[in-house]
Amino acid sequence: MRKAAFTGVGHHDSIAAMEPLSPDEIARYHRHILLPEIGGAGQQRLKAARVLVIGAGGLGAPILQYLAAAGVGTLGIVDDDRVSLSNLQRQVIHDSGTIGELKTESAALAIARLNPHVRLIRFEERFCAETAQRQLSGFDLLIDGSDNFDTRYAAADAAEAVRIALVTGAVGRFDGSLTVLKPYETSEDGTANPRYRDLFPEAPPAGLVPSCAEAGIIGALTGVIGTMMAMEAIKLITGAGEPLIGRLLLYDALSARFDTIRYKRRRERQGQAV
Repeated sequence: MRKAAFTGVGHHDSIAAMEPLSPDEIARYHRHILLPEIGGAGQQRLKAARVLVIGAGGLGAPILQYLAAAGVGTLGIVDDDRVSLSNLQRQVIHDSGTIGELKTESAALAIARLNPHVRLIRFEERFCAETAQRQLSGFDLLIDGSDNFDTRYAAADAAEAVRIALVTGAVGRFDGSLTVLKPYETSEDGTANPRYRDLFPEAPPAGLVPSCAEAGIIGALTGVIGTMMAMEAIKLITGAGEPLIGRLLLYDALSARFDTIRYKRRRERQGQAV
């Protein structure tokens, strides 16, 4: 049976059973501990959390940096790519000295410099349906910072199957979006939380949505969306605030505008969603 290391919204685990914070950690996370919504208990939950991040690129860079800085105890990184010069305009966890290195290795070195209390687990491979169960073993939260629909659907299916929360985001040119998925739970009114396919029933035809390499992307956009994804993860781990469950947050960088779209689980009749 999986032993949950993080609380999730509405769940209050036994902090007494968790590893205490060292004097160095108390000093490092003092600004967190001052917050009533986090406190020492929330910081212990962060230390106990095990989070798997798909992608060490534009979104993964700020996600990994802020979760490491926040004191998440174990971070997993899934990426089979190497650092290239064209990555450095947005993938700020890497630098000119790591060009040619595996992104997992470059990111791990950066995180070790940032916070030596974080344990790193590296997967130099892609996340897909065939590898998902093995890669997710032992993790409590999945964050998808990938750049393709196949991975996004695989992440959504895998997280639902093992009943862990998923934070997923996407970016393109000057626009970004993110949401949180916990379809294995119900909302306050007793209805099932929505799935990824309730929001995006089908992937668009191949070639319809251009990649960042084809259409371009403003680098700071990935910082905005990736940082917000890290914030949602921290909320899920500590139980602070209201995660973006059933809500898709949209950001238009050119107009500096945020919008929120609510979505629900589709009704099913005779096994078919309608």
